Amino acid sequence: MRLAAAATGPEKKAPLTMSELFKICRDAFFRDCLLQDAGVRVPRPLVNGPSRFIPEKEVSGLDGQTQSIFEDAFASLGRVDNVSMVMGFHPQYLESFLRTQHYLLQMDGPLSLPCRHYIGIMAAARHQCSYLVNLHVNDFLQVGGDSKWLKGLESAPRKLQALGELNKLLAHRPWLLTKEHMESLLKAEENSWSLAEVIHAVVLLTHYHSLASFTFGCGVSPELHGDGGHTFRAPSLSGYCVCDIANGNGVTDDLLANQLAMETSGEVEVLMERMKQLQEGRDEEEASQEEMATRFEREKTESMLVTTTEDEESLTSSDVSRHFEDPSYGYKDFSRRGEHVPTFRVQDYSWEDHGYSLVNRLYPDVGQLLDEKFQMAYNLTYNTMATHQGVDTTMLRRAIWNYIHCMFGIRYDDYDYGEINELLDRNFKVYIKTIVCSPEKTTKRMYESFWRQFQHSEKVHVNLLMMEARMQAELLYALRAITRYMT
Repeated sequence: MRLAAAATGPEKKAPLTMSELFKICRDAFFRDCLLQDAGVRVPRPLVNGPSRFIPEKEVSGLDGQTQSIFEDAFASLGRVDNVSMVMGFHPQYLESFLRTQHYLLQMDGPLSLPCRHYIGIMAAARHQCSYLVNLHVNDFLQVGGDSKWLKGLESAPRKLQALGELNKLLAHRPWLLTKEHMESLLKAEENSWSLAEVIHAVVLLTHYHSLASFTFGCGVSPELHGDGGHTFRAPSLSGYCVCDIANGNGVTDDLLANQLAMETSGEVEVLMERMKQLQEGRDEEEASQEEMATRFEREKTESMLVTTTEDEESLTSSDVSRHFEDPSYGYKDFSRRGEHVPTFRVQDYSWEDHGYSLVNRLYPDVGQLLDEKFQMAYNLTYNTMATHQGVDTTMLRRAIWNYIHCMFGIRYDDYDYGEINELLDRNFKVYIKTIVCSPEKTTKRMYESFWRQFQHSEKVHVNLLMMEARMQAELLYALRAITRYMT
């Protein structure tokens, strides 16, 4: 892929490939470090490419539409970050994502620019996502943010500190949100929030919680200038950096991939056959409402048995806990033994009929942008599965989306939840639950353990689905609480 280079004189230089641009940015950064350090210590890259899970050669070989989007992003921000690079597998979605994020962070809105980036820091820190925290610390300072706020949440204005509880519940247990939580912000004696400001904050919090899921789920690498992006350690004697193997750039990974492909031969065909059988069964007879409700409860219960625990520790390169309160507070299953939280029924409060209009009314155009992004991720298809062409993947995409909402206690009355167990195997469910509920626990082994015959682009698409399903689930609970406060 090539980015257009700036013209100098009467002739234009040859366009730059992404690899060349990556090298230029890297060399410029290292040169600055060398000058600052008087030549004593020379840093070098710790990562090869935008993802620890996806080989660099696959990410850098993208099409012309993606190239054009990257050119616009580079002209606007002076960078093409690694999240965008990985999303570049799906340019239609990437365009919608960047348009929405640009509006939330840079266009006219209820909140000041520093507050927007600080809320992004708070949300990303909730999942220990140092990658996103580092990006927004830099952006926060560039738009005039007070560096004192970065010492910790207690150093930020009290108005922003008051978001701590909302941030915590949205990230880990959004079903516990009530109108009283909104009232505490909107009717505070000092530094109260307006409805428009709360909507803006809620959208930012949910955006960055879900983006943290994508960042961990796709193994997005640190930026070169960020923590974990470079090292002063000398290369290993073998000629391979540890990150080469982690990135899939070594021979070992190729052998492993071939072995896994042999072990999972026929995986795609089995999944396609199940989809066909489910469609035929659906055409022959339809389950009763009582049976549909029973299947939802069964799937919700089974989802609690899926564990996200891994032996490997999650990778965090810096302490981000100062940006949020109560670090021991985390995800707990929607309805544990001895507790009962009412099911969120979509026909009572949905994004299409309720949430969309509320957001658009209080924060104009954002509802439309979010709706386009949700629809893009949900409906995106190339009618392929691995090497098979002309495949209708609607049933599979809906199963992934509805399984995520099921874990959040959200039920669609017209969906047969029995399909989930037929289409999503246990390894895939472990991956989904980890990404959506505890993304900081994600490992490369999890990424490799599901859909082992599928392309990396298809796994990135799964992460887009998970990100948007999670964001919509959080939004539904928050917007329902705001609606109840208003009425």
